[in-house]
Amino acid sequence: MQTLGQVERPARNQIDMAYYIPFVNSKGDWSLAREFYPDSAVYRVTMESRQEIGWPSSTKSKLWVDTGVDGLHNWPSSGDEKFGIYISRFAGAKKIADAAFWMKPDRKAVANFVNQILDNVAENIPSVEWLSVPQLPHVDGTERNKINRCLAEATHQWRTKTEFPGKLILPVIFTHQRQLNNKTERKGKVSLVASCFESSGADGLWVVDSSLGDQEGTGNFAHRFQGIVRLHEELNRKLSTRAISIAGPYWGLNLVLWARGLAQYAGIGVGRGYRYYIPGSVRTRQANVRVALSPLRRQALCSPELKTWIKQILPKISKGDPTHAQFLGLLNEFDILKDRNSSRRQVAQFYKGWLKKFEGIPTDGRPLALYQDFSSAYVLGKTLDDIPDPENLKSPSRLAEQFMMTCL
Repeated sequence: MQTLGQVERPARNQIDMAYYIPFVNSKGDWSLAREFYPDSAVYRVTMESRQEIGWPSSTKSKLWVDTGVDGLHNWPSSGDEKFGIYISRFAGAKKIADAAFWMKPDRKAVANFVNQILDNVAENIPSVEWLSVPQLPHVDGTERNKINRCLAEATHQWRTKTEFPGKLILPVIFTHQRQLNNKTERKGKVSLVASCFESSGADGLWVVDSSLGDQEGTGNFAHRFQGIVRLHEELNRKLSTRAISIAGPYWGLNLVLWARGLAQYAGIGVGRGYRYYIPGSVRTRQANVRVALSPLRRQALCSPELKTWIKQILPKISKGDPTHAQFLGLLNEFDILKDRNSSRRQVAQFYKGWLKKFEGIPTDGRPLALYQDFSSAYVLGKTLDDIPDPENLKSPSRLAEQFMMTCL
């Protein structure tokens, strides 16, 4: 029997639509998300961004609201003034961020903090569909276990008291690959997540490795990807089959986890943000303009060198090959795409088209379909010269190869 807030996972061979959830962090994200992803299950937004972005004014949008408690991972030492102003409104925030408090948390103080921060959502956003359970990110040791359990228990009490009708989503945010690559370390994290899931009465969980930028394609990514796959497998064995599950945002690993049936939804960026950054993490510089190289299923730095590269590879591709037209179209628009807003729109448009390719494929066929998609990009990339990208992987084929080998 299905209980309040729970959903059945898709049956084998069932076709389900809109398997992606945009993570909205700016006005630009909000605009592109509504344009390209109007059929999303929900839009994931943060309370900190409420006034800046103005997302509450859209009454037709289904919202998953996160209160940004994971930002206490870096606060107050992070120096992010905007986040500090937001989180300081809630009494007890400094205690929740204090390592000494974690060792013996005062349950009343924790409950007061949780009540304030969740009441703030319920009072200001009465139409909220999903709401994140307050949680701190996972670190290497066990020092945050008690505080996360207390936060989970306080959330369950808040829901019972307020009769919150929406769904509660437990954030499971990792901060280093050490926590996932090793089976012993991973086992402890899975046990903690299962405990917090039950204590909070959550309807689902959102899992992301905030240290992973899966577009970089360097280092031991094959090993890292497998560690994340194993994590999702182990969590799925521990939790109810009715639990909602979200993976990402990533660039491609989120799609792999969805295709393999390990996540119900893929968390995605909106023309940018294909990696999760914990609130309060101050980024020292603005990201460079990047464009999607759609035939290769990757992005690259939008530079004069890239434009020259496209000109050089076009003669190597048959004019009858659809990829020739794709690269030619990119070349023709290249000067327009130097503009940050135009490039973001180009990436978002490509990504939406990529996602749509797999929507109508039955469950059993998804891993192979995604494997073949990456395989085509890999084969093409093997015929091309290195991409002039000083920030990310230069090999045109390596990224697709890494995702391809994780699909099956």
